[in-house]
Amino acid sequence: MPVEEFMAGWISGALGLVLGHPFDTVKVRLQTQTTYRGIMDCMAKIYRHESAYCLAPFDLIKVRLQNQTESRVQPGSPQPRYRGPVHCAATIFQEEGPRGLFRGAWTLMLRDTPTLGIYFVTYEGLCRQYTPEGQNPSSATVLVAGGFAGIASWVTATPLDVIKSRMQMDGLGPKAYHGLLDCMVSSFRQEGLGVFFRGLTINSARAFPVNAVTFLSYEYFLYSWG
Repeated sequence: MPVEEFMAGWISGALGLVLGHPFDTVKVRLQTQTTYRGIMDCMAKIYRHESAYCLAPFDLIKVRLQNQTESRVQPGSPQPRYRGPVHCAATIFQEEGPRGLFRGAWTLMLRDTPTLGIYFVTYEGLCRQYTPEGQNPSSATVLVAGGFAGIASWVTATPLDVIKSRMQMDGLGPKAYHGLLDCMVSSFRQEGLGVFFRGLTINSARAFPVNAVTFLSYEYFLYSWG
């Protein structure tokens, strides 16, 4: 059973990642840049001007690549700073040292530790609430429970996700923050309390379908191999 659970989790997670990556790109842009008027404006500009070409080092590389606004398809446009994930990792290592690859790692851990607990508690609670005693949850129940579990986790995670993304981008220019607390205080002073929930709407819009598909795939594969 552990092998089957591993395979089911791996496949369902991959499906969720593929479905959610475009939304994650928009979320990171909204959290770290001020050139967009909203979700639709951000999506439209990314689609129009760029070709959208993943724990801590992979998350850092993802955030850096998502924040590249240079177009690869328009002649005469500036060349992107990073030519891809490997070049991005090599550049960060060369310019910022080994520690640069782990920029934001502490914030990432603080974000994910309580979030994972809320994630699974919400899913299990909703499944038990709407499943008759002695029966397996229906597909509809799994979809709804998985979707709301994703939303609940992101409501908890978004404040630290904003800080993580900002600290990960801080290595590109003059250092703006002296640590996690300084980033939080500076962000609050400059942009108010709402800054900690920037990207929550797009996080929620992404979280419901991604996690609904993730849990449905997981339960389906476990049932098929059981």
